[in-house]
Amino acid sequence: MPEIPSSAAPVAMRLPLYTKAEQDEILGGGADPFGVGAAGLTWLPKEEHFGVVYGDRLLAHAGLLRLPVAIGTAGTEVVGVGGVAVAPDVRGRGLARLVLAAALDHARTMGPRHALLFCRPPLVPLYERLGWHLLDEAVLVEQPGDRLAAMPLRTMVTPLHDDAIWPSGPVRLFSLPM
Repeated sequence: MPEIPSSAAPVAMRLPLYTKAEQDEILGGGADPFGVGAAGLTWLPKEEHFGVVYGDRLLAHAGLLRLPVAIGTAGTEVVGVGGVAVAPDVRGRGLARLVLAAALDHARTMGPRHALLFCRPPLVPLYERLGWHLLDEAVLVEQPGDRLAAMPLRTMVTPLHDDAIWPSGPVRLFSLPM
């Protein structure tokens, strides 16, 4: 990425759509761009998309999807965050923070009290710096063929409202993971 003049900065915005070509623009091609293929899971596409754009280049993305869950015996909903990506050549410049801030600002208008994401263990410290909290509970997710699977990735949550407190108890996502 060229040096960014002080008068110009990457901008986070809601995207009208997000295509495989745009994902490839950020992460390059490849069969497993998020490094989660070994988990062997089927994932849901996101419904809301946010990106960081500089000039005519898409540098980062985060997607959102409202999902039903049970925490302990209580049913509720969360905003699932997924497809978080920052182009390798611009990592370390605050773009994950920028795109997630835009996505979470919108998530606060969607109704649920928490956002939830799944990530590879090496990314946990990044999300913790961004205000996310690691769940110790196992999380069950649905998979094709009426199968339940234990989520092999780390599960993290963040409150979407100041008074939101994550309840204790096992977590079950009543859908494919996002």
